[in-house]
Amino acid sequence: MANLKALAKDTAIYGLSSIVGRFLNYLLVPLYTHYMPKASGDYGVSTNMYAYTALFFAILTFGMETTLFRFANDEREQPDTVFSTGFAMVGSLTALFLLLVFGFITPIADYLGYSAHPEYLLMMAAVVALDALQALPFSYLRFQHRPIRFMTLKMLFIFLNIGLNLLYFVVLHKTSVFYVFFINLISTSLVTFFFIPNLVKIRWKFDSSLLRRMLSYSWPILLLSVVGILNQVADKILFPKVYPDQAQANVELGVYGSCVKIAMIMALITQAFRYAYEPIVFAKAKDADKTEYYALGMKFFVIFTLLAFLGVMGWLPLLRYMIGEDYWEGLRVIPIVMAAEIMMGIFFNLSFWYKLIDKTYFGALFSLAGCIVLFTVNIWGIPRYSYMACAWGGFAGYGTAMLLSYFVGQRFYPIPYPIRSMAGYAIIAAIFYGAMTCIPSDWPIWLYIGISTLLILAFAGLIYWRELRNSLFSRDNLA
Repeated sequence: MANLKALAKDTAIYGLSSIVGRFLNYLLVPLYTHYMPKASGDYGVSTNMYAYTALFFAILTFGMETTLFRFANDEREQPDTVFSTGFAMVGSLTALFLLLVFGFITPIADYLGYSAHPEYLLMMAAVVALDALQALPFSYLRFQHRPIRFMTLKMLFIFLNIGLNLLYFVVLHKTSVFYVFFINLISTSLVTFFFIPNLVKIRWKFDSSLLRRMLSYSWPILLLSVVGILNQVADKILFPKVYPDQAQANVELGVYGSCVKIAMIMALITQAFRYAYEPIVFAKAKDADKTEYYALGMKFFVIFTLLAFLGVMGWLPLLRYMIGEDYWEGLRVIPIVMAAEIMMGIFFNLSFWYKLIDKTYFGALFSLAGCIVLFTVNIWGIPRYSYMACAWGGFAGYGTAMLLSYFVGQRFYPIPYPIRSMAGYAIIAAIFYGAMTCIPSDWPIWLYIGISTLLILAFAGLIYWRELRNSLFSRDNLA
């Protein structure tokens, strides 16, 4: 019970930094989609560039975030030594990355289609390098159960980023995508500076034998992370390469990228849950009731993500104003992308079985299978169906990885997930969503919102009545 209370508390704090922070950052979406019209393709450039930075962030961190938790929780290791050894690895890899990018910027820019703007690549290379250097310090704050410090630094970046964007776009009328990247670089640099007080308190010690053991654990996680990120961003990387009309590619990608921002509310919930859940899972691994705890965590994750899905779809007539009106044609991807994000979150929760038994290569294999499905759907579908293929490719890819992880995991590390209960909630949520889609489109928005809100409240009431009425997070709810 104490662990579950800690999970709820930390989820609330991490959720505040993630959900509120991302929500504030989402205020930039209407700003960008207003000052960078669809026809300019600038938002498509931004979407494409941030897809590359996400991929390289996964490569540069080398799976060391999860590896830090694994070894820092080992009673035979000193946490500061684990941190400093991992940080040295990430720092060396980041320095090599910067040398390669700055040394070969011309051919890289030509290949990626940015020969006219190599400065975009230089700025974003610096951003991803600084983000990689911040990754382990942020993870160490989570290990130390310091969510307030974590939240403060995350929110510092958000407020600084928003403030500078408002200054440049609204006040100074700088409407080029160049300033999106420039502002990101300034904000990330400042947050990195504020980590210095934390770093000087570390008892730095490099252990080469520890590094070898950490690398043997982390390289499958690296593969898992890279393939997992490809599942999220491959469509945005592939789109300009395979879309038949290159002049129109950034325009279409901008529509898709802007609408996906609304669907990413689900990703925020998954991220907040992950920040709090991951450290506790490894600490809980020694307890006799660990499998019941993991099953209960999965159940509540599924329940509340389904509630979030209904909330977004029910209030979509208002949420769509987060983006410019000329981008609304892409709103139809939102339910597909949100469903895919739920499956991605389930896949993350399932992933602990192979992390706990040090068989992380399974995660890489599952993600690779999902990535192959995603690539296949996108390469075949984008020339025919534009960004709708991107949405369905993600759905198919995450679904493949999720199912493989569940069935293989039940053989190697059985966990009594309440499948019947979770499936029941999913069916009810699907029925409620179906009812929302049946509301005539010519009805007033307030009437659609009103009916949808009643359905959302009915689902929330069902959760309260069945799960929370007697005892919050009661183990009896596994039945």
